[in-house]
Amino acid sequence: MIQATQVRKGMYIRHDNDLYRVVATEHVTPGKGRGMVQAKIRHIRSGSIMDHRFRSGDRVDRIVLEEREMEFLYKDGDTYHFMNGETYEQTALSGETLGDTVPYLIANIKLKVQLFEGSPIGINPPLTVEMEVVETEPAIKGSTVSNVGKPATMETGLIVQVPPFINQGDVIRIDTSSGSYVERVSR
Repeated sequence: MIQATQVRKGMYIRHDNDLYRVVATEHVTPGKGRGMVQAKIRHIRSGSIMDHRFRSGDRVDRIVLEEREMEFLYKDGDTYHFMNGETYEQTALSGETLGDTVPYLIANIKLKVQLFEGSPIGINPPLTVEMEVVETEPAIKGSTVSNVGKPATMETGLIVQVPPFINQGDVIRIDTSSGSYVERVSR
């Protein structure tokens, strides 16, 4: 059990005897009365999102999930297939379950699959991924010093703002928590 003020985005909690993932939190301090935590939580089984207000003194049951390292194999429709490298056991998760981590799934990437009571419920991608730029505007000579970015489409369809010197075919490193450009990678 943790204080409601310690609830953070990405945590799993038990609320009304069901498992929820915290999507967003905001600490609200009204002019009169005690502070509270306004949280958006996603029901794991149904996928529905609801707003819930925790008082600052409330205790929340935080759930710690088991994680197994797996490798992303392929996408089949809206289903994504992963394999445990030790046991060769395969697991499938829907795109709806994976949510905003889908654009970071490239073939053979190793990541952590989160399990609750033995069933997969989500993934924890690596901190950064390396992807190839498949489409962007050509670099303009002399604009390498400017601080203005340009959009680049990655191999998974993800669009990232990159510096002007990045060209089509370059491989870049992307931060999976923010979806932002980190650096160009030489291969």
